[in-house]
Amino acid sequence: ITAAYAFTDYKAQGQTIDHILVDIGKKMCFCLSPFNAYVALSHSCRQGSIQLLRDFEDSLFTHHPPKFLKEEDSRINDLAQDTMTKFNDVIRS
Repeated sequence: ITAAYAFTDYKAQGQTIDHILVDIGKKMCFCLSPFNAYVALSHSCRQGSIQLLRDFEDSLFTHHPPKFLKEEDSRINDLAQDTMTKFNDVIRS
């Protein structure tokens, strides 16, 4: 018997875990996004310490993000650029 515990990808944020068992297989009750899969897989110390619980849909990593995400990414980049411009203006004053 091996002691283990489970938690969501949300609860795992900010942690690095030695060995992980990840379930990114098709879900019945909710949609799994590439972001969810990335968050779940990125908490491992190294690739060799990740085990997948079951097979997953290839489309999880091969479909393009929705238009609204691209628009939001562009909006955030514009805000970052505006912030840097304002910061540089303050520094020069």
